[in-house]
Amino acid sequence: MSDRYQPKPEHKFSFGLWTVGSVGRDPFGEPVRERLSPVDLVYLLAEVGAWGVNFHDNDLVPIDATPAERDRIVADFKKALRDTGLVVPMATTNLFSDPVFKDGAFTSNDPRVRAYALQKTMRAIDLGVELGAKIYVFWGGREGVETDAAKNPVEALKRMREALNFLCEYVIDQGYDLKFALEAKPNEPRGDIYLATTGHMLAFIETLDHPEMVGVNPEVAHEHMAGLNFLHAIAQAWEAGKLFHIDLNDQAFGRYDQDFRFGSWNLKSAFFLVKFLEDVGYEGPRHFDAHAYRTEDYEGVKEFARGCMRTYLILKEKAEQWNSDPEIRALLEEINADDGSTDMFKGRYTPEKAAALKMASFDRVALGKRGLAYERLDQLTIEILLGVR
Repeated sequence: MSDRYQPKPEHKFSFGLWTVGSVGRDPFGEPVRERLSPVDLVYLLAEVGAWGVNFHDNDLVPIDATPAERDRIVADFKKALRDTGLVVPMATTNLFSDPVFKDGAFTSNDPRVRAYALQKTMRAIDLGVELGAKIYVFWGGREGVETDAAKNPVEALKRMREALNFLCEYVIDQGYDLKFALEAKPNEPRGDIYLATTGHMLAFIETLDHPEMVGVNPEVAHEHMAGLNFLHAIAQAWEAGKLFHIDLNDQAFGRYDQDFRFGSWNLKSAFFLVKFLEDVGYEGPRHFDAHAYRTEDYEGVKEFARGCMRTYLILKEKAEQWNSDPEIRALLEEINADDGSTDMFKGRYTPEKAAALKMASFDRVALGKRGLAYERLDQLTIEILLGVR
């Protein structure tokens, strides 16, 4: 492999224990890989060149572990982090696997389940902070319904809001240096999941008591499941100052949650995503929430992890080439040309601007005839991606 595509700590590439630790089980098949311990997975990630490792509470500590078992597991994990130099940038809570959460966690109709979910999350936050996490992600995998006869969606949103407000206050009370990131998904494993897209989440955040503490963690696959443009979701989150974390993978539009290796399906979409993140100077982790094919052994899992990082770095280089290409730059200048004739109308509204604009004359026919050269611009993009330019 070319050295320039080797991951380095400054790239901030991270993986979850649940990603490289996936045993390949699916709804139609049993596991195809043995389960590795969290410590083994830390060493695997260090071997492939990752910078960080993230986890759900029960990826690390089993849900039924005793306090003594919990302390031993965490001590072993800390030693592996020290040995390898990996960091824990993000943590989260598993509020979807155990049967207790079959009707949701924070939105469950049972108040005892809602209280247990808060307890479990507070303990998981403590664990994440203990291991160095600065971002805490909330994915509401069971926060939804199969039938709207089951729940009032307004009540569900109120319950979700109450839970997040409670947890924000808990973090403040503990003095933790921690921010929350909400992760949207339209469906699966529930028929419909509340707050289905990044746009839903951004609107919801503004209703919280501490919106400054809460951002989003958009995932490629989840927006693509809804048939949406992931770049546009990322741009909206960035413009709002809410892009706290990101999940990178790949996905065919409209399919189940496939979690493919980053860039392995929609290469042009992946290119524009990488270009955007690099152009705006996103400084957060580049977290890969994806899984190796079920066909792979652990050597294949390592190739999967290396491939995610390598593809990102290749696309980063392609983005730099795109930005510096003389013909592309000339086309962009032409497309965005501004002769200054509308300067008087720009900026905030004033009665004078409105009056002047109402009186202005525009050659509608000429404007409609103007070619914008987007075909050429897109073809040049394709040629860069295909390596012929």
